[in-house]
Amino acid sequence: MTRPAWAPRAVDLDRPSAARVYDYYLGGSHNFAVDREMAQRAVADWPELPGIMRSNRAFLRRAVRWCGEQGIDQFLDVGSGIPTVGNVHEVARATDPAARVVYVDVDPVAVAHSLALLDGDPLTGVVQADLCDVEGVLGDPVTTELLDLDRPVALLVVALLHFVGDDRRPDEVLARYRDQLAPGSVLVLSHASADDAGEHADGHVALYRRTATPMSMRSHAQVLRFFDGFTLVEPGLVPLPLWRPDGPVDGAGAAVPGYAGVGRRD
Repeated sequence: MTRPAWAPRAVDLDRPSAARVYDYYLGGSHNFAVDREMAQRAVADWPELPGIMRSNRAFLRRAVRWCGEQGIDQFLDVGSGIPTVGNVHEVARATDPAARVVYVDVDPVAVAHSLALLDGDPLTGVVQADLCDVEGVLGDPVTTELLDLDRPVALLVVALLHFVGDDRRPDEVLARYRDQLAPGSVLVLSHASADDAGEHADGHVALYRRTATPMSMRSHAQVLRFFDGFTLVEPGLVPLPLWRPDGPVDGAGAAVPGYAGVGRRD
C-alpha cells in the first residue's frame, strides 16, 4: 500500500499493530488496511469488542478525573497509544488547568501523532520507550523536566499489561516503578481477562499473535498481584464498567471481560 504522509518510515505497513487496531476500534483514522482487516475479523467473531474498548477508555477518563479530585496533578501515561478524543491531559485539566502529563509509548505511529498533537504545549511531553525500561522512562529528560517524582504521580498502565508476557516479569517492572514514586502516588490499571470472555478468548489471543505484541489474558487473581505494594481504593479490582461508574450499569453492561482498579502507594 502507499505510505500515508503521517506514517513514519520505520513503520511496517504489512503487519498489524495493537495500537493502531485499538485506534480503529475507537473510531480513529490512524490505522492501515492490515489493522482494519484484523479488527474486522475480530469483531466478526466477537461483536462486542468495540464496546469493550470504549468501556476501557471511559474507565481511563473516570480514573484520571478521580485522581485530579484527590489533588494529583502529575500523570505518567505508559502505553498511551494513538491520540484520540478525551486524552489524559484534556481530562486532567478540566480539574486542574496546570496538570502535567507525560505520554509514553513504544509504537512510532503513536509517538509521532502525540508529538504533532501536543506541539507547543509546555505542560505535556512525549517519550518513546518500552514500559519495561523503567530507568529509561523515568530518567528521560522529558520526564524529569515535567514531573517531580518527589510528589505524587498517577502512573497510568491502561490496557497495556495484557501485551506484556510473563517472561518479561511485569509484576517486577511495576514494583520498580512503585519504588521510585512518592507516597500518595497511584497506579491506574486495566487488563483484559478471559474470566468472562467465554469461547471468544482463544480466538482473540490467536489473532494478536499476528502482531508484534501478542496478548496474554490473565485472571482476576493474576491481575490483582500487579497491585502489590499499593492499597486498592474502593471499589477494588472490578469489571471495567463497575469502577466508579457515572450512572447505573445493568447486568449486561457489567459483563466486560476485563478488570480495572486504582491503588495508592502509602
